[in-house]
Amino acid sequence: MLFAPKLIGTTPLDAETLAADRRDCRKIGPCGVGKKAVYMGGRYVERGFYVTWGDVSRIFKRVAMSKGGFTGKGMFGAMAYLVVQMADGREKQSYFKREDEVDRLLAAVEREHPGIPTHSEAAEQRLREAEAAEQARYLKELSPEAQAAVDELRAAQEKLSRRRDLTDALSFAARQKRAIDGISPNYRFAALAIFLLAVAAAAIGVYMLLNKRDHAGLVAAFGFALIFFVSSTRVLPTGRNNKRYGQEQWDRALANMRALLDEEKDIPVPPQYAHPVVLERMIRILREGRAASVPEAYETMKADLKALNRDVTVSQKEHDEVVTVKPMFLLCGYADEV
Repeated sequence: MLFAPKLIGTTPLDAETLAADRRDCRKIGPCGVGKKAVYMGGRYVERGFYVTWGDVSRIFKRVAMSKGGFTGKGMFGAMAYLVVQMADGREKQSYFKREDEVDRLLAAVEREHPGIPTHSEAAEQRLREAEAAEQARYLKELSPEAQAAVDELRAAQEKLSRRRDLTDALSFAARQKRAIDGISPNYRFAALAIFLLAVAAAAIGVYMLLNKRDHAGLVAAFGFALIFFVSSTRVLPTGRNNKRYGQEQWDRALANMRALLDEEKDIPVPPQYAHPVVLERMIRILREGRAASVPEAYETMKADLKALNRDVTVSQKEHDEVVTVKPMFLLCGYADEV
């Protein structure tokens, strides 16, 4: 390795093992899940630090500057971090541009290292309280019709859970398409103006470089060029930030899900909403006694989602569920045929 990751735990890996583990690790965002260690991103470098699994006491998501997360309010988090807590109490966090990547990484940790907690201590306490409150809402005994509906949904949920690649792609494509479609044309024009400023600043920098002008001015010109360029690329259309690309991704994800439902005839929701979380919410509605059949649970679940907005207080569990599935319903207008 040209630049070896820096040890931030207490147990080092020898150079050969470290190089092989980092090379073969599952790369997710700026971090990575290896067999020997978890790799953390820094301010300027991806997977530039590592902690061996034996030194990890807890690994979890932290959402900052948001109405979401464990404040219980709002729908969407603004800044997501992966936090690794070590046995000696120290922490290392890495910023992720996409919150779903943090969730994917934590899911991988849960599968491969089930003994490591994937929530903070405060979050675990809140989850226990929310679980107790949820259990208190359930009926002690369901009617035969409702129990049969629950069993049907459990079987369908298990089938969908085996194809998380398709369900995750469907959810992500819906969120991505809504984000792209929601960018105002005015923002595009502003971003284009900023991009032109970047080009102008870079041209000034090149001119000063060729004419051997003041070094401070040269640094400032290229600095402004970099700032303007980075700012504009967040909004300007790119290969993966344009409406056609977003539509293609959604169409592909939906087509794959339709193909799956053609094979699995007993999944009782339309393909555009086929996600384990949707079925889980329907099961809860049945267990609460708010519906007695699958169609009733489906309609009640849609009504519940419609009623949720940024001003509604929700638990962390519901926050995560809504972020995952509500974009699919918003994108399709809650229609059963698209």
